[in-house]
Amino acid sequence: MDSNNGKPTKLWDKGIETNKLVEQFTVGRDREMDAFLAPFDVMGTMAHITMLQSIGLLEKSELDTLLAELKKIYAVAEAGNLKIEDDVEDIHSQVELMLTRSLGDMGKKVHSGRSRNDQVLVDMKLYLRHEVKQIFSLVSNLYKTLIELSNKHKDDLMPGYTHLQVAMPSSFGLWFGAYAESLTDDLRLLSAAYRIINQNPLGSAAGYGSSFPLNRTMTTKLLGFSDLSYNVVYAQMGRGKTEQDLSFAMAALAQTLGRMAMDMCMYNSQDLGFVHIPDEFTTGSSIMPHKKNPDVWELVRGKCNRIKALPTDLTLTISNLPSGYHRDLQLLKEQIIPVISDLKECLILAELMLKNTEVKKGIMNEPKYQLAFSVEVVNKLVLSGVPFRDAYKQVAFDIKNGKFKPETNIHHTHEGSIGNLCNDQIDRKFADVAASFDFESVEAAVAKLVK
Repeated sequence: MDSNNGKPTKLWDKGIETNKLVEQFTVGRDREMDAFLAPFDVMGTMAHITMLQSIGLLEKSELDTLLAELKKIYAVAEAGNLKIEDDVEDIHSQVELMLTRSLGDMGKKVHSGRSRNDQVLVDMKLYLRHEVKQIFSLVSNLYKTLIELSNKHKDDLMPGYTHLQVAMPSSFGLWFGAYAESLTDDLRLLSAAYRIINQNPLGSAAGYGSSFPLNRTMTTKLLGFSDLSYNVVYAQMGRGKTEQDLSFAMAALAQTLGRMAMDMCMYNSQDLGFVHIPDEFTTGSSIMPHKKNPDVWELVRGKCNRIKALPTDLTLTISNLPSGYHRDLQLLKEQIIPVISDLKECLILAELMLKNTEVKKGIMNEPKYQLAFSVEVVNKLVLSGVPFRDAYKQVAFDIKNGKFKPETNIHHTHEGSIGNLCNDQIDRKFADVAASFDFESVEAAVAKLVK
């Protein structure tokens, strides 16, 4: 089939009909996954042909015509309306087919100096860069909510636990602030992954460069990348490594979210009752009319456990592969793209649930939490001159013999304690890591290219 006649053809077609079962198996879920890559594939093509014109492989009039058509295609893709036809292998083939249908032989010139290998590399880097920005924004929203709740509830005490047993006094301010600071460290990993992602592989072709005098620095600037993946073999080796590096940051975020979800499931239970989730944010039972289940938090916990498995999944896919391209790498898209959607959804729902959760006051006044103040009594004795080990034994003796009297007037002042949350310092840490992302320069480059 000839794309001159407006019919789909494979970019690698040599006139030999591929076995249908083989074709279905090798294409796999590419059409489904490539729908996420559509606007980024168009961006990569726009940058590439601009560079081709600069080295004499396109006329200026051809470039202008191609860019005008690509901007139309980009608008369709950006709106989520670019469909990959059933007989078309992937997004790269679809875009070239659309150009050829509209512009004839001119549309066939856009592939000079590149391969589908570096096309999908740059598509994935642009897509992942975009998704990191989305994740960062959602993490920022959740962080702000946690800090606000920490400040609001800094004086609301709750029991702290070790070994799932009541240990020492804590506070909701301390609990909310802990997860805020955890997100700050998670963002450090995300920032490192972002810097790896934000390097340009375009021009590496099939992994061994091109005899055309490509200007890879030019496409780097056009696409807003901070640097190049210079060595073309390494650029190709970045397929899978890039996804793996990002997956570690995603798993760290999932660990924070999953642990918070588990806490909220426990704190919402009738046995503890530390928090109240309004009815409209819970689900019910088909036979027990009293049930108000924290299903959102349970699903967040379950999804985050799956997200934490992503680094292992990706590692197994790329294990034992030599350098160069291999079709195994196609599977990476269907591993990471749906999980990114899951992570974003968990971040959105976690913020929603926290904003609508009520904190119970006066929890530590309940008699069952009296022993949580044992360390306060020990410390009071130490401050009066009793050696710590003697004070410890004395309080242990009183507890054993039912003579213990709690010291509920707690006074913690050191950095990061109940009376000194250091949320301002945590804000500073968050601002420092947030500044390591250069989203503004990326947005400016992309806007200039596509608009």
